[in-house]
Amino acid sequence: MAWTPAVYRSPIDTQWIDYNGHLRDSYYALLYSLATDAIMDEVGLDDAYRKRTACTLYSLEMHIHYVNEVMGTDEVTIASRLLDHDAKRMQVAMAMSTPRHAEPVSFCEFMLLHVQQGDHPRSAPFPDEVQRKIGAWSAAQAAGLPAWPGSRRMEIRRR
Repeated sequence: MAWTPAVYRSPIDTQWIDYNGHLRDSYYALLYSLATDAIMDEVGLDDAYRKRTACTLYSLEMHIHYVNEVMGTDEVTIASRLLDHDAKRMQVAMAMSTPRHAEPVSFCEFMLLHVQQGDHPRSAPFPDEVQRKIGAWSAAQAAGLPAWPGSRRMEIRRR
């Protein structure tokens, strides 16, 4: 299954392993959250941007699909793809892989919102430069991606 770009790699901390001998479910969420940080860096929503603008991404919704076990000896790679976007939101799918398995061991889907923080946080459009990077990411992967295997539909509703 072709997923691009690979944005995050991590060994599995042995403290993340549960009583069944595999990765505790909450740590899948942590790994996917860290992969989201890497996406933010790629599209220009990095630490300097967040400090300069007080804007960031908020997770509105997250779905995790567990396909195969991740063990304490594994190293995971999380690759992402953009499913949809508009002026303020990105719908992102991620696939977690390990060298032990030919297919991804887990999938995750996020709905992310660009937010101006402060006393009263509110949604805000992405700046033009970030919109261009998101658009380029979308265009670069437009052809040849396999269907998203999610079990529940998540979408950006347009009026």
